[in-house]
Amino acid sequence: MELDAFITEAIREDIGDGDHTTSACIPEDAKGRMYMLIKEPGVIAGMDVARHVFHRFDANIIVHPELKDGAHVVYGDIPMRVEGPVHALLKAERLVLNIAQRMSGIATKTAEMNELIQGTEARLLDTRKTTPNFRWFEKEAVRIGGGVNHRMGLYDAMMIKDNHIDFAGGIAAAIQRCNSYQKEHDLDLDVIVEARDMSEVSEILENQEGVRRVLLDNFSPDQTKEAVDFIGDRLETESSGGISEVNVRDYALCGVNFISIGALTHRFRSMDISLKADFDVG
Repeated sequence: MELDAFITEAIREDIGDGDHTTSACIPEDAKGRMYMLIKEPGVIAGMDVARHVFHRFDANIIVHPELKDGAHVVYGDIPMRVEGPVHALLKAERLVLNIAQRMSGIATKTAEMNELIQGTEARLLDTRKTTPNFRWFEKEAVRIGGGVNHRMGLYDAMMIKDNHIDFAGGIAAAIQRCNSYQKEHDLDLDVIVEARDMSEVSEILENQEGVRRVLLDNFSPDQTKEAVDFIGDRLETESSGGISEVNVRDYALCGVNFISIGALTHRFRSMDISLKADFDVG
């Protein structure tokens, strides 16, 4: 979903026929200031998006960014100040925080896992295990945290997984059909093929025309090292399945090019961030 379309739907969901509390408590022409307050350490994300959200509520809101996306923050940091019509600021508050808290949590988790594989050639990938209609934000947060975006959806790469292989009648048939499909539809998409064991790795290599990468799914580190050595530089390699902070470095040290981790976008903890009325913060 495009950013503007998402914001429009989010506003409709939250505001409905009006913010009756603000309308009751605050004069319509009131002007004011707010500041964003970081309440725990991590990597901030969602600042660029916050500016878009504020301006969708009122183009007259002035946004004063203090920190950029990707900055490491600690308790007490103020990454942004805003000023403008109080009604618009209060209506935008929760949407801005919902996005920034989640994006910052993902960026922080990605940065922490990236730190664990420093000194290796492996790069972290996200997956399609994302919140419906929130994928763009979650994948952008992974990028801000130092990860690499995998395909955005089913349309921008071909990933031949176990079910595709089984329904197609085998690896060779699935690869051949993907190649034919791309020619018929004038496409130029990366093809990634999942392997469940070494015999499937061998079969992929025997039918590697048009294939870019082998996905080693649920291989142990020892099995991964064996597969990486066997594949050599013939195809890219990617590890996936059951990988966490505990073992991510073990996989990276096997020499894989990529490590995809669904937990980056579905097992993170949102960062604690607030927006406060600004009266005495200098």
